[in-house]
Amino acid sequence: MIPRNLAALRERADQPPTQARVPLRAAGCQFGSVSSALAAALRNADPPLLHPAGDADGALEVAVDLHHAQPAFHALALWLHRHGHAGAWRDEALAVRDDQGDPLGSIERGVVRPLGIATHAVHLVGTSADGRIWLQQRAHDKATDPGKWDTLMGGMIAAGESLEIATARETWEEAGIALRELGGFAALRDHGIVRFRRPVPDSGTDGYLVERIHVLSSVLPPPLQPNNQDGEVAHFELVSRQTLVEWVEADLLTLEASLVLACCLGW
Repeated sequence: MIPRNLAALRERADQPPTQARVPLRAAGCQFGSVSSALAAALRNADPPLLHPAGDADGALEVAVDLHHAQPAFHALALWLHRHGHAGAWRDEALAVRDDQGDPLGSIERGVVRPLGIATHAVHLVGTSADGRIWLQQRAHDKATDPGKWDTLMGGMIAAGESLEIATARETWEEAGIALRELGGFAALRDHGIVRFRRPVPDSGTDGYLVERIHVLSSVLPPPLQPNNQDGEVAHFELVSRQTLVEWVEADLLTLEASLVLACCLGW
């Protein structure tokens, strides 16, 4: 049984920008993009934060060489925050990578969407021995998708973190489960990558989400049950495959969770 709206969900997850975006570069390497309106504001910043790259696409250059990229990323984030172009400031650093995936530095999480910076995340799908699926209901005060249903665990991979470290940290924070209780990281099943590319509103500026989600799964051995540690989960529910399909069709899950589960369950 496959959700009837699965094709529509996949279309929502792969959308071009609603308006033209200006590429952002560091030492000639593209790492993101901004809306035309934000690009105009950045060009007029005092002191200057970027300079024209001199290319036909109007790209803006953040730093003259990679040795100065990190201070430039920090200054850029602070300017966006002070001028109302950032999301919630979290004091969480995410990696800035070029279009080949090589690291250029790091930047505050709250500015990655306005800057169109690609992010990396991990989701862990938890099942019971009889095939039912563990879902978490997001806290009702979450900034994004409050009250919607999500996978057992889903979170960002921070700057400098490996996939294993991020998985262990997020699984404990969101579900109160240590990876050793699941047999260790090596025992998790790897289902590959789900990609997202779509516009997202962010603090009045048209943001653009570009994300790669690593999809992992594990059976939770009895009597192990999830127990949230960070206050960002309302509660957990163990649902049947049929109920899961019905909830996906009713748009009760986040878009990310729906497509992560589709990947994991072979829909």
